[in-house]
Amino acid sequence: MPEPPWLEGELRLAGILDKRMISLLRAIEQSGSINQAAKQAGLSYKGAWQMIERANNLAPKVLIATATGGSKGGGTTLTAAGLSLLKLFTRLEDQHRALLQQLNQSLIDDPDVMLLLKRQVIKTSARNQLFGTIARINSGSVNAEVFVSLKGGEQVVASVPLTTFVNLKLKIGGDAVVLVNAPDILVLGDDGGLSGLSARNRLAGRVIRIHFDGVDSEVIIQLPSGETIAATITQVSAEALALKPGVNATAVFKSNAVILAAVMPADEC
Repeated sequence: MPEPPWLEGELRLAGILDKRMISLLRAIEQSGSINQAAKQAGLSYKGAWQMIERANNLAPKVLIATATGGSKGGGTTLTAAGLSLLKLFTRLEDQHRALLQQLNQSLIDDPDVMLLLKRQVIKTSARNQLFGTIARINSGSVNAEVFVSLKGGEQVVASVPLTTFVNLKLKIGGDAVVLVNAPDILVLGDDGGLSGLSARNRLAGRVIRIHFDGVDSEVIIQLPSGETIAATITQVSAEALALKPGVNATAVFKSNAVILAAVMPADEC
């Protein structure tokens, strides 16, 4: 699987000469028409003219020349200064592209950096994403229990179907992402009540934010490690638990509510 461009950057000269302006210059050179060039560059006719006028006004020499009438019916052309600028930018683009490729390769060659970057590009609808290391695996006949140690030492257990477990190539010591949807999380207040619950996962922390929408509330609990976990409960429940920033609370969720994502080493991607 090809690596994505981890490092990206836009080439810009003098603060205003960017890819969009240069695309317009290229299109003018090819078509000789402002109207056609604007379409090719994805600009409105008015917008193209405004860019041209600004470039001509700010440059020490006129970059674009326009003519009306005549034997050739008029048109738009790049002046010698405009052509020189286009050639300069094209050369800089090649150098810029080569530099980015070199920098991206240096990132790919560093396994620690790749592990950090790959964690940032996981796209999911799950509200909660916690990164950890697989500490223990208990295999059954149908499911496997995977214990993931989080940054602060807390453990989350996930019940994973064996077929999924095999496909993910999960192993002890491997990195994993714990995904949990906010509505799947219960919140207990500071007065406890954990003994009567069958849910395996219990992450204790303190409330740092609550957002109310008139019916539901999103409760943000910060764990001792500094990581946060969000739970969606009814506003009535939040008020009954007297939840507010600063109070202790515990996020509780079942093992089958956890979705696991494996973070693959760079040499296996």
